[in-house]
Amino acid sequence: MEKRISGTTTLLALIGSPVGHSGSPAMHNYSFEKLGLDYAYMAFEIKEDQVGEFLDAARLLKIRGFNVTMPCKMEVARQVDELSPAAQIMGASNTVVNENGKLIGHNTDGAGFVKNLEEHGVSVKDKTITLMGGGGAGTAIFVQLALDGASKIHVFNRKGANFEKLEKIAKKILEFAPECKIQVCDMADKKALYKSIGESDILVN
Repeated sequence: MEKRISGTTTLLALIGSPVGHSGSPAMHNYSFEKLGLDYAYMAFEIKEDQVGEFLDAARLLKIRGFNVTMPCKMEVARQVDELSPAAQIMGASNTVVNENGKLIGHNTDGAGFVKNLEEHGVSVKDKTITLMGGGGAGTAIFVQLALDGASKIHVFNRKGANFEKLEKIAKKILEFAPECKIQVCDMADKKALYKSIGESDILVN
């Protein structure tokens, strides 16, 4: 690592608490070295009430971008300069890009899922999709499927607090993708679930 750090090396980071266990620095720095990229990636222990100070530091130090883990995702989304549509809908950001001092928050979980499908020859555009489970990752996938042009999405989840959250997310999605038909359904309704699967082009579990 020290052999490739220079006066032009650009810093990237992970913030959150705790981060000492994270494998992200090793993964990213290995990739930078192999690809000949002049970047260095570090992890910083940042708590929610320190997010504002870190954002100021990111601008000052020209940190090109950073990943965000718990418990800072929602606080970062509240304080950055701009949010991508996915981050706006979810109210949380796991990745921030510094564009000349303007910090733009993204939520990349759903985008990564859709990109993986595309790389395997599967497009979600104009497709009918059944999604089983609407936890953190499931919600991110739900949002991105709609943003990337799915025509109909049925989300099945157990009734409870998360079910109500999914219903609110569905309403927000329609502000960005009004053409997408969305239905949030009770996982216990097996008849509706089987019917939805039978009518779908893609099943996400």
